Amino acid sequence: MTTRTGEPKGPPAGSRASKREQPVRSPEFAHLTLPALRAYRQALTGEENKVSYWRRLIQARMDLLEMTGMDDTVRLARLRTALSEQRVGIGRQALVEIVPIEDAPPLPDLADLWAREVGEDDRTMGAELRKELAFAELQLSAYRAALHRRLSKATGELIARYHEDPPLALIALPLTPADRAALG
Repeated sequence: MTTRTGEPKGPPAGSRASKREQPVRSPEFAHLTLPALRAYRQALTGEENKVSYWRRLIQARMDLLEMTGMDDTVRLARLRTALSEQRVGIGRQALVEIVPIEDAPPLPDLADLWAREVGEDDRTMGAELRKELAFAELQLSAYRAALHRRLSKATGELIARYHEDPPLALIALPLTPADRAALG
């Protein structure tokens, strides 16, 4: 569309809107339908929540070891109860089947770390456990960062699809059939 002077109609040159990049679809997600892409993004969010939870628990265990001078067996029993309800990586295989995660590091065997008890007299084992917990925390942090990159890409793909066909965004809204009829 143009103005009477033949100038293109649109945002003024130099404005924020004229500098905004247009979202571009990624071939990485071409095989996914919109509902599948939204489900994938939701699965990534759920996995990120689990990983964040485990990271906090590992950090708590490291803090317990630090505060108690290695004898954390009573508090550890309580943490084990909490951990038995969560599992790292349970959804990871499903995510890999949708879109391979090449940038995700291997996850540590947290069950082994949590099963290990350290008596207050065993400083060497305590130091080794602390070292392994710190490494596990680093691995979970790297995995979490990979999930964030995946989430960002999936969100970008959704934005590109909605930009191409704005009514698709209405799928995300909890509309009644009457609402949809009124819009359409």
